[in-house]
Amino acid sequence: MTSPASSSPSRPQTGRPIGLISLIFLAFIALGMPDGLLGVGWPSIRAGFGIPLEALGVLLFTSMVGYLTSSFLSGMLMRRWGVGRLLIASCLLTAAGLAGYTLVPQWWMMVLLGVISGLGAGAIDSGLNAYVANHFGPGLMQWLHASYGVGVTTGPLMMTFALANYQNWRLAYLAVGGFQVLLALSFVISLPLWDRVPARGEAQTLPASAAAPWANTLRQRRVWASMALFFFYVGAEVTFGSWVYSLLTESRGVSPQLAGYLTSSFWFMFTVGRILAGLLTRHINVRALVKGCILTGLAGAVVLALDFGVWANLAAASLIGLAFAPVYPGMMSGTLGRVGREHSDSSVGMQAAAGSLGATGLTSLVGVLARSFSLEVVPILLIIFLLCLLGVYLLVEHKGPRDPLLSDLE
Repeated sequence: MTSPASSSPSRPQTGRPIGLISLIFLAFIALGMPDGLLGVGWPSIRAGFGIPLEALGVLLFTSMVGYLTSSFLSGMLMRRWGVGRLLIASCLLTAAGLAGYTLVPQWWMMVLLGVISGLGAGAIDSGLNAYVANHFGPGLMQWLHASYGVGVTTGPLMMTFALANYQNWRLAYLAVGGFQVLLALSFVISLPLWDRVPARGEAQTLPASAAAPWANTLRQRRVWASMALFFFYVGAEVTFGSWVYSLLTESRGVSPQLAGYLTSSFWFMFTVGRILAGLLTRHINVRALVKGCILTGLAGAVVLALDFGVWANLAAASLIGLAFAPVYPGMMSGTLGRVGREHSDSSVGMQAAAGSLGATGLTSLVGVLARSFSLEVVPILLIIFLLCLLGVYLLVEHKGPRDPLLSDLE
C-alpha cells in the first residue's frame, strides 16, 4: 500500500518546505567543513605521522578518486535508492572516513580512508545539486553553494580551536564526523519529505523508469558540452585560488601578509557574490548572469596579467572572486535546460566529476608550466581557461535549451 504522498500527483507540495531547505543548507555546510580542516591541520598531521610536506598530494589524490567515482555514478544511484537514502549512505560514509582519520596509527591507512571520505562527499555534492536543480530555482542553488562557503570557513576555526586548546588535530575531525552522523539521522527522519516536492516545470518528479540509462546519457553531445563547462570553470577557480598567493609573493615581491590579504579578498568576495546572486536571479535570467560573470572574470584576469601594481592586483582578485561566485551554481541550475529531464540526474554527477578533473588537471598543468617558465603564466593560463569556458557556454546557449519547458525558469 503506497502512501498518499507517493501515489497522488494531485497533492503536490506547493509552498517551499523550509525544514527540508534548511537541512539541504546544513548538508552543504557539512560538505565544506572537511575541506577547511585540512589546510590548518596539515602541519600537525604530517608532524604526527613523520611524513614530508608533499605527502598531502597523495591524500588529495585518493580523495579525488572516491569523489569522482561517486559523482559519476550518483545519477544511477539516485534512481535506484532515491535521493534521501543516497544522502543517508553518503553521510555515513563521510563520517566513517573522518572518524577513521582519528583512529589509524599509520599514514598509509589515512590515505586509504581518503577514498571513503571522497565517496561520501561526491555523492552528497552531486545528489544535492541534482535535487536542487530539479526542484528549486537558481536563487536557491546560489545560496546552496554559499552554504558550502560557510562550511569551508567554519572548518579552519574548528581546527584552530582544537589545536590551540587541546593540541590535537584529531578532535576537529571527530567533531565533524559526529556532525555527519547527526545529519544522516536527520535525513532518516526527513526521508518521506524528499518525494513530496514537485519538480520544476511540472507537477511531480520524473519517474525513475523514465530517466535515461547512464550509458545513454554519456552518449549525448550536450552532456559532454556540459562536462566541458565544469572542467574549464572549476579548473580556472582552483587555479586562481591555488596559485595567486605564490604569484604575488614569489614573482611580484608582495609581502606574505599583504598577499594573504589579497588572496582572502578573493574568497571573501566569492562568498558575498553567491549570497547576492541568490537575490539577483529573481530579476535576471541566470544564463545572462553566468555569461556576464564569465566576461567580468576575464576582465579581472586581464588586469591581473598586466600587473598595474598592488592595488590593481587587489581590485583584480576581488573582481574575479565576485565574478566567479555565481558561475558554478548558475551552470548547475541550468542542467535541466541543457540536457533534458531524462538525462539531468546523471549529468549533474558527471559535471561534478569533470569539475574535479579540471581542478586537478589544469591546476597541475599551471604548476608544471610555472616551473618551466615563470609564475607569470598563471594569469595568462587563467585567461585561456576562461576563454575556453566562454566559447563552450556560447555554443551551448546558441543551440538553445534542450527542455523548452524550463527555458523560462533558468
